[in-house]
Amino acid sequence: MRWYTALPTAAVATGTATVAYASLYERTRWTLRRFEVPVLAPGSAPLTVLHLSDLHMTAGQRSKQEWVAALDGLEPDLVVDTGDNLAGTDAVPAVLGSLDPLLDRPGVFVTSSNDYYAPRPKNPVGYLTRSQKRVHGEELPWRDMRDGFTARGWLDLTNARGELTVAGRRISFAGLDDPHLRRDRYDDVAGPVDPTADLRVGVVHSPEPRVLDRFVADGYDLLLCGHTHGGQLRVPLYGALVTNCGIDRAHARWLHRWAGPSPERPAGTWLHVSAGLGTSPFAPARFACPPEATLLTLTARTP
Repeated sequence: MRWYTALPTAAVATGTATVAYASLYERTRWTLRRFEVPVLAPGSAPLTVLHLSDLHMTAGQRSKQEWVAALDGLEPDLVVDTGDNLAGTDAVPAVLGSLDPLLDRPGVFVTSSNDYYAPRPKNPVGYLTRSQKRVHGEELPWRDMRDGFTARGWLDLTNARGELTVAGRRISFAGLDDPHLRRDRYDDVAGPVDPTADLRVGVVHSPEPRVLDRFVADGYDLLLCGHTHGGQLRVPLYGALVTNCGIDRAHARWLHRWAGPSPERPAGTWLHVSAGLGTSPFAPARFACPPEATLLTLTARTP
């Protein structure tokens, strides 16, 4: 009789401890992830790219702001921000402040759903079943954030192409607005990549297969995305429960090859999906998936 009484108590205690760990500790266990990506021409010197995504910043998140600002000490050659920077109407100064030292470096960005609209309370079961109807929160001052980025020289790649010379290398970019909101306009950037560029990079917030496939077909060397939070809640030995988009669970975070349907490029291209640095204020927990930024070291391909 005592065993049956103790079992629910133990289960409750375990559940309480897990929630406390996920919401009080791991959610702020800021982590730097590193990968090498062999995408440069043979004989090229390495190039470093700091990939930031999904800050979901609020004005009071001081430790996140300080940690992001300190990433400038990595001295990246290029910074790429794949969106969802804001989580409140008062967050633009916090975002610009945390990124301030990095804004002096070459950078590119796209805007996305949680730059445009404030988060709203949602039934978490809806993420597992995709049964929720999307309802936008109040509009956020995303234009102020965009203007703050562009005033410091970062390229806005939202449904646009662009080019930067970084550490002596000419990089050609194409970017999209958020496919999760169906705001992407790939036809605006479509077409074969510039074969004379030293590197060709595609940038988009949500890694929807329909747009990744088009980047592959057009010949991009590297695709950078966010949105998934790496699953945000991961089960050891199983992985992400959901991705919150069309990409499969195996590609929910980190560096992979994305093959796509292109017969001209059967090996596909490199894809990095950032696990991101934040959460919605209404779902402030991460489990087996700490908040991350990534330093990608681009290296020479094997001849």
